[in-house]
Amino acid sequence: MAIVKMKKLRLMVIRSEKDRLLRDLERFGCVEFSEMDEELRSEGLANESVDTLTLRNTQNTIQNAIALLDRYAPEKKPLLTAKPQVEVDTLLDASVLKSAQERAAEINGLEEKIKRLAAEENRQNTLMESVRPWLELDLPLNTASTERAAVLWGSIPARVELSDVSSALEEASDEAELFRISGDKSTNYVLIVCIREAVSAVQEKLRPFGFTAISFNGDGETAAQAYDEASNRLKVLAQEKESVRAEIAERASFREELKLASDVAGAAAARADAEGRLMGMDSTVMMQGWVPAEKEQELAAILEPYGCAWETEDPSPEEYPDVPVQLKNNRVTDALNMVTNMYSLPAYDGVDPNPLMAPFFILFYGLMMADMGYGLIMMIAALVAMAKIKPRKGTLSFCRLLLYCGITTFIVGALTGGFFGDALQQIGKILGKPEGWGVLPSLFTPMDDTTMILIGSMALGLVHLNAGMVISAVEKVKKGDGASAFWEEGALWVTLIGIILFALNKTGVAPAVPETVGKAILIVGGLMILYGGTRSATGFGKFTSIFGTLYSTVTGWFGDILSYTRIMALMLAGSVIATVFNTIGGIANNMVVFIIIFLIGHALNFGLNLLGCYVHDLRLQCLEFFGKFYKDGGRAFAPLAVNPKYYDTVEN
Repeated sequence: MAIVKMKKLRLMVIRSEKDRLLRDLERFGCVEFSEMDEELRSEGLANESVDTLTLRNTQNTIQNAIALLDRYAPEKKPLLTAKPQVEVDTLLDASVLKSAQERAAEINGLEEKIKRLAAEENRQNTLMESVRPWLELDLPLNTASTERAAVLWGSIPARVELSDVSSALEEASDEAELFRISGDKSTNYVLIVCIREAVSAVQEKLRPFGFTAISFNGDGETAAQAYDEASNRLKVLAQEKESVRAEIAERASFREELKLASDVAGAAAARADAEGRLMGMDSTVMMQGWVPAEKEQELAAILEPYGCAWETEDPSPEEYPDVPVQLKNNRVTDALNMVTNMYSLPAYDGVDPNPLMAPFFILFYGLMMADMGYGLIMMIAALVAMAKIKPRKGTLSFCRLLLYCGITTFIVGALTGGFFGDALQQIGKILGKPEGWGVLPSLFTPMDDTTMILIGSMALGLVHLNAGMVISAVEKVKKGDGASAFWEEGALWVTLIGIILFALNKTGVAPAVPETVGKAILIVGGLMILYGGTRSATGFGKFTSIFGTLYSTVTGWFGDILSYTRIMALMLAGSVIATVFNTIGGIANNMVVFIIIFLIGHALNFGLNLLGCYVHDLRLQCLEFFGKFYKDGGRAFAPLAVNPKYYDTVEN
């Protein structure tokens, strides 16, 4: 598999044919429109005027109405259901938008009414809370003064002694009195009555005590009357809200019409976005963009009836940063698209990493998970999802990746004898089976062969890293930089051969290999690394680069290889946790208790491993493997195409 070769497309069409051509190109789904090159712009050309914002607003309005229907009248359907299918031409017909907009406006208007009722509810609740402290007072809330007396409503912090306040009021006026109406842990609510002439003096005395004046609006009603009135009003508002919700729910029959209209609006907005990149004159319109080279003949067949002028050309190296990237994948490598997309697409002149990464990613995941039971769950989940919901694009890639990783998880689980840990052995003990019942045959086990698995993990890492170096060397040779490949990757390989031969002799595995041969090759490789790392430096920089080369080579490779010990660590951790839960479940020697603990424990372990293995596997690919050869920074190919949210398209 590889990065799809792109061609730059330039096209000129009669203005009267523009809309029909855009629909055909959207149906074709393989042309990405771009801004016109500066050298092609002229005084007579102007950008096409389109109202994309209105179409996007229309789509948002309709989607908001759908969300309201889902909230107030949830759609009842099976857990795993495929999207309904619709012909592409149906999604290109904008005639349904007018009626759908009216339906959506009705539903959104009802929601606005609910919001107004909710605001009124908040106001009434606030009113009830404000009068609650005064419920025991049989005095109209708007009472402020009489002919001779003034009435002050307010609050004083609970930490203040009210006796001190009363004493201060006596100093201000003999005819001033404080009444405590109610209080809580933080506040005392008080009423102060004094003669009108002493109001200013009373207020001055109250200031040091933190007195806060309170005023009410009303028609001469008491706190209790205002509270009851607000409570009754809340009941009415609740009934009105329920009535409006019911009105929204009654419009649930419009849900499918709105979903279709939303996808139609999305298709129209995509055309408008593309149209906004076009330039034209009174009678003609010019387009520029990108098309996959393998689709050029199909494009020619689409353009033939229009009699338009068009041409394609290969992009120049200077244009590579602007060329969109599309990866050509098969069923296996397509599953890794989501991994590549999470990191970054390769540059147009880079390497498609999916076919190179796929075997390693899937193998490493299976080694980390390493349990037949978990592998079965993954495979069944993926197959059921693909059969029931018939996923496409990203969801399909995820399901395929889950399936392939489930297969390797099952295979490695069979090699290690793990089926939900040692669940079968624990079941055998509970059922009174003889010792050893339920022990599955295994080639090795995580808890008994930890050292061997550790060494194997690092050996796999060495293979993985060298595969990345091979790709890097090949790419350098292709670009005419064979010297870099020789002095960088070649030097490391010579050094690695020397280390292996020396180690084989010292460990006695291959005593026939002379020790001096390994040492000699190792020395040659070391000198090659030093020369390769310093050959571009000059002057004093040559001396300092020696230390930099040694440090980065030794620590870099040592750290990279150690990273692969996570394969062993995750395999061991998953196996130990599974065994622990099985052991806890078997303590009571009761099958019901065992099943309950088994389900809870393995659900947690499976969930943690499902995510943990993915994250650590992703790290090994993105940091260790990609670091050897990967050139990222590609921009995804985004052609004008019908991309519905609620429907799947079928050919007419």
